[in-house]
Amino acid sequence: MIESMTQLDVIYRYGVPPSESAVLAMAKVREVYGVRQMQLNEVKKTVRVEFDASRLTEPVIHQLLRRAGLDIVETVPMTATPAPPTPAAAA
Repeated sequence: MIESMTQLDVIYRYGVPPSESAVLAMAKVREVYGVRQMQLNEVKKTVRVEFDASRLTEPVIHQLLRRAGLDIVETVPMTATPAPPTPAAAA
């Protein structure tokens, strides 16, 4: 039997950079069944988590990272807002 998987990504912005103990705890979050991948971007102060939505929900991912000690300040929207159209040059 083939099990279906719904892959989702969520990006969180954090405030205070994670401590060494928080980074170690976040490594354990990677071992949670359903977490597929986690990427920390220190320049943008974000963490991106790819997870199986048939196993976990976004609020659970949020809670796991908070419990690990990550200072989450916001969820970053995954879709880019299109740029407003430029006004046509006056003829």
